[in-house]
This record gives sequence, structure tokens and C-alpha cells, in this order.
Amino acid sequence: MSRAAGYARVAAVGGLGLAYAVLAHRSNTAESSRGGALLALAPMALAALVLGWRSRRRLPAMTLAIAACGAALLALPLLQRHTSMIYWVEHAATQSLLCVAFARSLAPGRESMCTMFARMVHGALAPAMERYTRQVTLAWSLFFGAMALVSTVLYFAAPVSVWSTFANFFTAPLIALMFIVEYAVRRRVLPGVEHAGIVAGVQAFWKSPR
Repeated sequence: MSRAAGYARVAAVGGLGLAYAVLAHRSNTAESSRGGALLALAPMALAALVLGWRSRRRLPAMTLAIAACGAALLALPLLQRHTSMIYWVEHAATQSLLCVAFARSLAPGRESMCTMFARMVHGALAPAMERYTRQVTLAWSLFFGAMALVSTVLYFAAPVSVWSTFANFFTAPLIALMFIVEYAVRRRVLPGVEHAGIVAGVQAFWKSPR
């Protein structure tokens, strides 16, 4: 994929994400509605269907995913009264799962997540790059853990509008800032190494089999 195509894909995903964030924030700050509940459930339903389709046991996995979606629709009147909690569970759970995934890859004998991403971009890595990528993996794990913690504290201790603003409008910019800071640090710490751009790092993240 060319650099221009990579930037275009990142921009398209960013545009869709922003549109969803605006709609989600409106759902959190307005009166509960059927549409708001459906919007809140959409990411979980999509994730369940995609994982079911990609499962080695596709038929039972898809059957379970479709059954779960059907149960959610039947329970929609109840879920409608807890729309903001659905959004919080999705946000905090996503950040927590990312934290655990990055942290688990640091276990002895395992290849860290960022080391794997670097291999996808560069191929063979020098020992200094391997050490650096393990440190970056730890940094990402701490970042996602902090995001989950802040999300939870804000949800239970602040007005829903404050939590929604953080979750919907600060999550993506903070992740982007993390990529930018890491890129700047990498160029300073490893000056003699060829450095892939930020978009290449994002693409490796999304293409990762993990």
C-alpha cells in the first residue's frame, strides 16, 4: 500500500470514528432512546459477528453471536435505560483488554507486541531495537491501563457528559499523541536506525494477527 493510500485509509477511519463519537456523545447527553441504545450496542454486535465469522468453528460461533444479538434486541427496553453504562463498559473493557494484551506479550519467552509490529515493518531487528520495542510495549500497556482507570473514575465520579467527552473526544487524540511521542522518542534514542512513519506503525497495529 502506498503512503498516500495509507493516509487516506487513516483519514477515512478517523472520519467514521468522529461521526460515531458525535452521535454517541449526543446519545449519552440526551434522553434515552431506542436509537441511542442500538447505537451503543452496534460495536459489540459487530465485534461478535466478525469474531464469529473469523472463528475456526464458524457455524457454532456465528450461531452464538447471532443469538446474543437477538437477546440484546429483546432486552432493548431495559438496555435503553442504561445506554451510558453500555458505552462505558465498551470503552473501559476495550482499554483493559488492550492493556492485558500488551502486558501479556511481555511475559518471559514471548515476543512483545511492539516487537512484532516492528518485525512486520522492518523484518529482522537489531538487539537495540528489540529492547526498545519491549519498553514501548510496556509504555502502551500502562497507557491503556491508565485510560481504563480514568474512564471508570470519570464515569462514577463525574457527570455523564464529562465522561462522555473524555471517552468520545479524547481517546483517539490521546492515542494519536502516544504514536507521535513514541516516534519522536524512537528517533532520538535510536538515531542510527531506519524509522518507519507513524502511518506504517498504525497499519502494522491493525494488520496484527493478535
